[in-house]
Amino acid sequence: MQFFEDFAVGDTHEFGEYDVTESEILEFAGRYDPQWFHTDPERAESESMYGGVIASGWHTTAMTMRLLVDGFLADSASLGAKGVDELRWWKPVYPGDTLVVETQVLETTAETDDRGLVEIRTTTRAERESGEVEDVCSFVSYVMFARRDGGE
Repeated sequence: MQFFEDFAVGDTHEFGEYDVTESEILEFAGRYDPQWFHTDPERAESESMYGGVIASGWHTTAMTMRLLVDGFLADSASLGAKGVDELRWWKPVYPGDTLVVETQVLETTAETDDRGLVEIRTTTRAERESGEVEDVCSFVSYVMFARRDGGE
């Protein structure tokens, strides 16, 4: 269990593996971002600059969140987040990609006797079927963590 006091500026961790499938891309996009380059594989292959169907940036962010919960937040004293800054989708995510996440602690601030705020940069990388690895998403989040023993 990680508490606020367990974080130090500069700490980095890499974790997770999330295999991206075309069916999941189509399902997410159909519900939340139904633009043709996310929902129509044939048209995306023949008409888009991407050469095929790609995941919505919002889907990439949601998959990143899943990796964060499974690899980090579920075993921490997380109390939720206050928001994100600098959200960027650097490169498209394709079916067949495997996503991994790296976190880096940028700042820690004790807010109250029982809670602290940790500023974390998250970078999501796609391992392509070709073996190439590219940064596809990044953001800075402001996550609240309980303090060990109420900050005593």
